[in-house]
Amino acid sequence: MTFVLKLISGLLIGIYISFSLGRSALDWGKTLDSSANGVAILPTQELDTAKLCPQVNALYPQSSKNAGIWTNFGELLDTEGFQKLAIEKLSGLIQIPSESYDNMPPPGEDPRWETMGQVHDYLAVAFPLIHSTFSLAKVNTYGLIYEWTGSDTSLKPYLLAAHQDVVPVNPETLDTWTYPPYSGFYDAETGIIWGRGASDDKASLAGIMLTLETLIEKGWTPKRTVVLAFGFDEEASGIHGAKTIGKALDEIYGQDGLAFIVDEGGGFKDVYGTIFATPGVAEKGHADIKVEVTSPGGHSSVPPVHTTIGYLASIITELENNPFPVELARDTVPHDTLLCYASHGRDIPHSLKHAIFKSTHCDAALRKVENMFVSKDRWYSSLVGTTQAVDMVFGGVKANALPESAYAIVNHRINTLSSVNETAAHDTQTITGIARAFNLTLRAFGEDVIPASAYLLSEPKGHIELSQAFNHELEPAPRTPTSGKGSEPWDFLSGTIKATYDAHRSLRGTDGEESKSKSVIVSPGMSTGNTDTKYYWNLTRHIFRYNHKNGAYGGEIATGVHTVNENIPLDHYLEMIRFFSTLILNADEAEVFE
Repeated sequence: MTFVLKLISGLLIGIYISFSLGRSALDWGKTLDSSANGVAILPTQELDTAKLCPQVNALYPQSSKNAGIWTNFGELLDTEGFQKLAIEKLSGLIQIPSESYDNMPPPGEDPRWETMGQVHDYLAVAFPLIHSTFSLAKVNTYGLIYEWTGSDTSLKPYLLAAHQDVVPVNPETLDTWTYPPYSGFYDAETGIIWGRGASDDKASLAGIMLTLETLIEKGWTPKRTVVLAFGFDEEASGIHGAKTIGKALDEIYGQDGLAFIVDEGGGFKDVYGTIFATPGVAEKGHADIKVEVTSPGGHSSVPPVHTTIGYLASIITELENNPFPVELARDTVPHDTLLCYASHGRDIPHSLKHAIFKSTHCDAALRKVENMFVSKDRWYSSLVGTTQAVDMVFGGVKANALPESAYAIVNHRINTLSSVNETAAHDTQTITGIARAFNLTLRAFGEDVIPASAYLLSEPKGHIELSQAFNHELEPAPRTPTSGKGSEPWDFLSGTIKATYDAHRSLRGTDGEESKSKSVIVSPGMSTGNTDTKYYWNLTRHIFRYNHKNGAYGGEIATGVHTVNENIPLDHYLEMIRFFSTLILNADEAEVFE
């Protein structure tokens, strides 16, 4: 009997183990099936997603000095009188056509700069308290540096930046504007302020100035020094503006002399059912490469097989047929942003979410994310890889004359893991084959790649020259710390963003205590372009390209950035002002930057 009981017991245990193993194998098989290309994905519950995209509490001004002023400022934003004042300040600034153009000579040599003087005159009248409280230095005629010295000079100052200039309005588009581009018209029915610069970047400039003017009026004074820097040719690469301002700031504050910098940049919007704010913490590099072809001229009635312009067209085609690879990499901002989407996006597709998590340590999963998401999103693909765009072409002087020279300008935005030299090398390598095929000599960036002596049996038919077009190429920016030691300013900014977002929507708890934001996730971000901060790298490691723009309205297309019908909704502009007021008051209390 004992033997029979032991036998039955053994059989039952064996059945149970077999069933369990089968169930486990089935579950694992399902996990494998949930990923393309056989990439095994660990179940979500086994990953600590909080560590992949950590969040902080909303940060509200707490001191007796600042808490009441912050509350009062928030109430003021809701009043008709303040809203009318805010509209007036921005509208007046928009009415100044402070356009900047590429390759302008220095101030004093071109009358088009004189509109910047009108901006200065306007600011002095519109914000008199700032001009009687701050010191003001003008750099290279039109660059502005304001300083309000704090009561504790042992604390590092911080810098708020914006730019005075705007992209020129194409006269041929005037009839397509809903309201004249320099009217600064406010449509009370729609709640929208219209005009060139409304979104880029005069709302930031007016918002910063109105915030500080209001704080001065309320009798507030800073503990930490506040610095403002306003360039005047950001839309033309900042050659005369921010570049000279950066040198002046360096002389005043020195290397790592500022606690942090906040300039124009990212905002917040809904992604996968969750509101994400994405302050820019890195920037791509930049290079404009000139591709010039020369070959013998003559009468067009006796043309060669390929004219100079024909050679150039073939080179352009070769470049476009051989784009830079787009490869998502770990420990980059685009990958960190995706980790935040996967960790907090409520509606992100299940397979993409798991692939992103797995990509932290699996190369096959990293490639899967490229295929599933990056390659299908043109904007994100441009963010990840080095881009190329042939934006300018010149050649020929007459219809019946063979062109002796022709050139194109290829604009590159350089991957944060690459460099100007790698970009130049890629273009050189791409063009070398076609140069040989057409019997053309090639000189690239000062070095002979294919000399005339390479063609022993025949004379070269022409020449290709590669060079930096405008000599303001730029390496990718250093990345702002967002985790670990030295990331305290990032945490400070994240908490400020959450407090601003929640307060503007009355989401803060009634107990008045700091709480987890109910609605917004803050993620590292970056844009595809550059800002004036490219000249401020020496001043601090903590550069944030962020002015709290609301992307829910439709982003840059809806707000007409760099095109017709540029505008900003009044409520978005008011929320930017709330952000600057919260930032300034929080910075006055924080002591984690020293």
